[in-house]
Amino acid sequence: MRKFLNVDPIRDVIDKSCRSSNRANSGDGLWQRLLAAAVLAFVATGASAADIAVKAPQPTTTYQWSGCYAGLNFGGGASGTNFNSAVDPGTHLSAPDPDVVAGSGSGGHSSDGPLAGGQVGCNMQSGLLVVGLEGDFDYFHSNPFFSNNSNTLSDGVTPFTIGQSFTTNYLATIRPRLGIAADRDLAYLTAGVAFTRVSYLESYSDGGAPPGSGSAAASKSLVGWVAGAGWERAIADHWTFRAEYLYASFPTVNALGAITDAGGGVNTLHGSSDLAIQVLRAGVNYKF
Repeated sequence: MRKFLNVDPIRDVIDKSCRSSNRANSGDGLWQRLLAAAVLAFVATGASAADIAVKAPQPTTTYQWSGCYAGLNFGGGASGTNFNSAVDPGTHLSAPDPDVVAGSGSGGHSSDGPLAGGQVGCNMQSGLLVVGLEGDFDYFHSNPFFSNNSNTLSDGVTPFTIGQSFTTNYLATIRPRLGIAADRDLAYLTAGVAFTRVSYLESYSDGGAPPGSGSAAASKSLVGWVAGAGWERAIADHWTFRAEYLYASFPTVNALGAITDAGGGVNTLHGSSDLAIQVLRAGVNYKF
């Protein structure tokens, strides 16, 4: 309900003053009435202006991204590898068989799987610019592999099988973020350091006389680089939702082994593989 200033008491005082004046002096009475009308108009105008000021709309508040947060994420990842194999000349396989085996043991392969984990980070906002630092850890099991078991050595008769596999169990990153905020929406780019642990295995066997077999294996932690982009939306004062893409690249893993047979024959076996991981995931954060 709008409330205006009650001018009735003021009007009554002015009327009484006018009636008590010398009614014979008509000029003075006229000036008194004009003065009364001016006072009433001024009071009424002031009350109306005060009412308008009270009803003026308040400015809206822009969402602030500054602060720290923690959350969970889920999605999927794909790992890609380039397997390479080499066999040195030796006493089990003689030329040109080492090159035949190495050519069959090389190629590119990929694997995908689910990914889930958590992240923590902090942001600082200045105007539309948002900068931050985030760390995350995700379970990610992938196993690119191949097995080439339909080849023969150079004699065209002796069969052999060669295979390679590469296994990951997690993906972790530490990344600065740089974004542009539009109230409750944040678009950002990110890049940093990536971590994972891998197990690599190359295996070989043939049907020679005597049969030969061997392997080369390695297991190690890797440090690489990661880059990507994302979009984040504040769905409440303390809760945000995000979608994010990341690409991570890791250095080549090398392994050394040997192909041997019961007669004492031996050839040195080399295996290697690089690793690239692509991630598409969604996440929810609680902002402190």
